[in-house]
Amino acid sequence: MAMVSGYHHLTMSTDGAQEDFDFYTKTLGLHSVKRTVLFDGVIPVYHLYYGSPNGDASTIITTFPFRKPGVYGRRGTNQSRSIMQSIPKGAASFWEDRLNGLGVDATKTTRFGADRVIFAHPCGIQHELVESDGDGREPIVNASQGIGREHGIKGIYGGAVAVTDRTAMDDFLTIALPLEKEADTDEGLVYRVPDANGVVQRVEVLVDRDSPQGTWTLAGGTIHHLALNTGDEESQMKLRAHIEGLGFTDISEQKDRNYFKSCYVRSPGGALFELAWTTPEGWAKDEPPGQIGKTLVFPPWFKDREAELRAGLEEASFQ
Repeated sequence: MAMVSGYHHLTMSTDGAQEDFDFYTKTLGLHSVKRTVLFDGVIPVYHLYYGSPNGDASTIITTFPFRKPGVYGRRGTNQSRSIMQSIPKGAASFWEDRLNGLGVDATKTTRFGADRVIFAHPCGIQHELVESDGDGREPIVNASQGIGREHGIKGIYGGAVAVTDRTAMDDFLTIALPLEKEADTDEGLVYRVPDANGVVQRVEVLVDRDSPQGTWTLAGGTIHHLALNTGDEESQMKLRAHIEGLGFTDISEQKDRNYFKSCYVRSPGGALFELAWTTPEGWAKDEPPGQIGKTLVFPPWFKDREAELRAGLEEASFQ
């Protein structure tokens, strides 16, 4: 049942908008893909997208900076714990030196046999750059930030999820999504995300019965969801029906995200997963191709609220 092909994006709630933008575009060398606003609810909050210059699926990291509304969450168990991005083999030392040189505490380590660099976003969310020899994607080059092809981030490697009940999460990942279980060790569990191009992307599950329950709402300092790419609407709806039919009824109806369509499902391990596919117009729907991520844009249904939303947003130069 090949209804998933890799990741679509990863999303978290962060703190300050400017520090968020600087972290992803300057420290990590990603490109601004889209600047818009939170589509859910009424609070004026940015929704910022970063990734490859063209915004290719499986490279996208998105954030909701929550400093101005002052809504903050708790990191803990039964919640996504870490954002993982893929880097070329041998690039970990470069990133460890670069990050520490920029004042970001970074440590090189190995988990599940993969060398990686662990560090944190300014808001505290754990990030990992994982060396992968199973990733044929071109690295994201950012010459202005001193990041070349031999070291550039290739895209999403995956997400790490902390749980108290490994059995329930195993059933969800292998039967409902379904992913392929690759490892079950004292370090945790590893699942391979199907990908039509053979790119290695994973979900790592870490058992944590000691930490407090993590926040599930949109709240600064926490990961909100991990989005898998269904490719098109037919696959999305088939997978949604399959998941709901198994009894995982905490699943949303399709939501229009302007550039893609989404359904959300809460896993029994607490982590929220999204099933997403990019619409034909994609990121160029409201900005010219080659110029995406340069301006603040609003969806058509916010046309009558645009002035109100602009006035309520945190000040940031995005330079």
